[in-house]
Amino acid sequence: MNRFSSAVPDNEYLADSNVLFYLSDAVSQLLEHKEEYTHVGVIRYFAEYFSSVKNSNHVLFREYSYVTATPHNRASFIRVFWRCYRHIGKSGALLSMLEYRSLLQLLCPDFPLKPVQSAARIVLMDDAVDYLMSFSDFLFAFQLQFYYKEFLDSVLEIYQDLLAGKNPNTVIVPTSTEQLPLVAAEESDREQQQDGVEPSTLAQCVEAFCDRFKHSHPPRSCMRGVLEQTNRISYHSFLLSLAKHEAINQAIGALPNKSEFLIDPEMDQELDKLIAQISVSPGSNSSGSAVGGLKEMLQRKASPRRNIHHRRRIEGESDGSTEETDSSEN
Repeated sequence: MNRFSSAVPDNEYLADSNVLFYLSDAVSQLLEHKEEYTHVGVIRYFAEYFSSVKNSNHVLFREYSYVTATPHNRASFIRVFWRCYRHIGKSGALLSMLEYRSLLQLLCPDFPLKPVQSAARIVLMDDAVDYLMSFSDFLFAFQLQFYYKEFLDSVLEIYQDLLAGKNPNTVIVPTSTEQLPLVAAEESDREQQQDGVEPSTLAQCVEAFCDRFKHSHPPRSCMRGVLEQTNRISYHSFLLSLAKHEAINQAIGALPNKSEFLIDPEMDQELDKLIAQISVSPGSNSSGSAVGGLKEMLQRKASPRRNIHHRRRIEGESDGSTEETDSSEN
């Protein structure tokens, strides 16, 4: 939305851009840690806070409720996760669902298990969530599930209603005497329709739901394209196709193209400069051993014992850059 457009009401722009949310959080952080920021100055503090928001470093080490509060926060967290751990993709390592959750908790200490499980189910299906996953498979499934969580939860309800033979646009409230037979009938229908539902029916229901949904959802053209490619579709196959679709990646805007997602020239340049500085250090007995030690250090995960209070500090860009360098390059 163009903030300079006279056609956009002020209150609508403020609501859509979440400016008031960030302003409220900035004030709360300032009041909570005012002793730390006294020497910085209020003007500089607010400048650094909103600069970190712009540069997507503001979500580092923040609580889950803050990380998921706005679409920009969610996209920023996806990008931070990619930048910090893309070396896992470079190395070709395979990790379990719980290992990916541990990595997420290094960036967001209270990150819950359920979103990670949901992303793993897209990659592995329900009966194989303990298997190992590549970084790229998990990353794009996590991106879809994390950014569009509320929409996908609603689509699942629509899908389950279609499996049960209901009209998702009609609210059915069963009486206590007919509830048990209805549940039994639904289970029987699911067993008979494990191959999925009619894509055209699901497309119509999703299209109607998008008209009512007030939050972010995948591009309609992308969902229509996925649903037009098959005669029957399950909820899992629908999510898997969306996760792999480049239009989803472009719509969220957090990650580069899939062919380039292991490349981060900016971080590579920072690492090269750091290695060069160590290599020419006059006090170094062995530049080769220093560089080797640096590379070994960068391969380690960030310490989970890091002072959580440190995440409150709004020297965001330098802190965020250090965190990413410490944990993202190989």
